[in-house]
Amino acid sequence: MKKILVTGGAGFVGRHLVRELLQLGHEVHVVDSVAEFTGGMDPEKGWPIFEPRDYSNFIFYKQDCREWFEENKVTDFDYVYHLAAMVGGRLMIENNPLAVADDLSIDASYWQWAKETKPQKTACFSSSAAYPISFQEEVDYILLEENMIKFSTNIGMPDMSYGWAKLTCEYLARLAYEKHSLKSICYRPFSGYGEDQDDAYPFPSICKRAIENKGAEELTVWGTGKQLRDFIHIDDCIDGIMKTIDKIDDGSAVNLSTGKLTSFLEFASIAARVVGYNPKVIGLSDKPTGVFARGGDTKLQRELGFKACIDFPQGVRKAVEYYSK
Repeated sequence: MKKILVTGGAGFVGRHLVRELLQLGHEVHVVDSVAEFTGGMDPEKGWPIFEPRDYSNFIFYKQDCREWFEENKVTDFDYVYHLAAMVGGRLMIENNPLAVADDLSIDASYWQWAKETKPQKTACFSSSAAYPISFQEEVDYILLEENMIKFSTNIGMPDMSYGWAKLTCEYLARLAYEKHSLKSICYRPFSGYGEDQDDAYPFPSICKRAIENKGAEELTVWGTGKQLRDFIHIDDCIDGIMKTIDKIDDGSAVNLSTGKLTSFLEFASIAARVVGYNPKVIGLSDKPTGVFARGGDTKLQRELGFKACIDFPQGVRKAVEYYSK
């Protein structure tokens, strides 16, 4: 049994990660303030996918992790999964960038704490938003490879303050290894999705809209709908983390992606067909869209022993069945 800390463990990715770690029999300490707009869920009110309080090896602290770091100088954690962040979908990234920039403070507090307490291994959660947006434009987009971000040369312009904050966390992970021998790996998840994701994200909102408008002639999505994303199921994300966490120590990053791009027009059509109708899908141009195309190269993941297995239509069907109940 390992002693594990998960910051931001009440969020979407955190809950699924916590379930996996508890089922493996580890002692799991979760720190999360359950801040508004982040998608976090208080375990005292129940979690939709499982009940963490059924596990005696689950310890929860409802607290800002920065305060927790100041008060708890625990030196025997085997793993720390650092997920704590202020993010709540595209609206928050674009309309509240200063709140998102608070992630800089969160990550700085974490690495100062880690320097003092020396956990054996850290998994830092960056984002595909860290990639230069110049590689994600409509006229010239490509699958994003980990080595496109080189701190020794040119990192490019990331996506808004969220991308900058995640880049900074990655850089701190490199420095922590070089200066203090702190072992870590950084993950760049792409468009993760699953049934219990917050409605501020596209996946649940589109699936639920398809269900609620069953039989309608039209179905709407944000932006033009032509924008492309690399959707990876949360179960694949967790599998990727478990299979790769011990294979990188120097703070280098690895994608969590499928390498397959799907437009929001196609996504909505898939969801509607699963529900049982075939509407015309139209875009709402007054809504934020983000970059045009964001997909992750999978070569490094395969070399590390991981490949995503759940195809997107299968994931949509699973979610629609869940929501319909």
